[in-house]
Amino acid sequence: MDEITTFRGSKSPSSGQQDAGETDFLAKVGERVRMARARKGISRKVLSDLSGVSLRYLAQLEGGEGNISIALLKRVAEALDHRIEWLVGEDDPWNSDVAAVASLFRTATREQRIKVFEILDPQQHASVKKARRIALIGLRGAGKSTLGRLSATALDIPFVELNEEIEQISGMPVTEVMALYGQDGYRRLERQAVERVASTHDVLMLAVAGGIVSEPDTFNSLLRHFHTIWLRAKPEEHMARVREQGDTRPMAGIPAAMDELKAILTSREALYARSDAHINTSGRTVDASLEDLVTVIAEREFLRL
Repeated sequence: MDEITTFRGSKSPSSGQQDAGETDFLAKVGERVRMARARKGISRKVLSDLSGVSLRYLAQLEGGEGNISIALLKRVAEALDHRIEWLVGEDDPWNSDVAAVASLFRTATREQRIKVFEILDPQQHASVKKARRIALIGLRGAGKSTLGRLSATALDIPFVELNEEIEQISGMPVTEVMALYGQDGYRRLERQAVERVASTHDVLMLAVAGGIVSEPDTFNSLLRHFHTIWLRAKPEEHMARVREQGDTRPMAGIPAAMDELKAILTSREALYARSDAHINTSGRTVDASLEDLVTVIAEREFLRL
């Protein structure tokens, strides 16, 4: 049996009579139901048949005389092809810009919703700026380039090395950038490269240099615009992998080089830990680490539309 409680003759707990706010609310809901029914071009009898709510209750509802249950009101709203909040919300469902925007937002794509958030509340919703961009961070030898390329291929998305982007901006190899402009010049170009990649790609896998976390503005920009994943490993493995790549520079002055690498890792650990996800590649084969990386990306929905 339909359940409805009428307020006619009911007592307000505080005033001893029907609350004026309740009366106005019920009248507003009743008017909206009448308007929605008129716009749909159906009689009250047809609405009763579609919703399963009796004619008597509909008459009370449209007359602002009855406080129909939420379950029944939901059935009435669905029969009128409206959402229930349109009947009970503060905004006019037909003349409100808020209601119109809300309706459009429900059917918008993820990219469209991101743009709306960026316009309406860019600070509060900064995370939506990450889109489907992923950045791999960590010390040299963590596997950023290798796993970055392999995972990008597996996921069918572009792969970019940030240093290659820096070379495009500067028109010269990174080694020459360092020789001509020094560390400060390189860092300025690195910041430009991060912003350029973020503005030109909505989806990609990016590998960045290990020292990017040492430049606060650049690293904060990376965190805002990318889903960051820290690839970590033991210092000994970092060193061994760099050697395998044919780069003997880190080995100069051993054991001092190892001590320095450990010190760098320790000093940057808290910064790397700010990333959205961590993957330990120590003792893992490339295939196993690749599987870990792809799994994390899927579980965290970094590439979800």
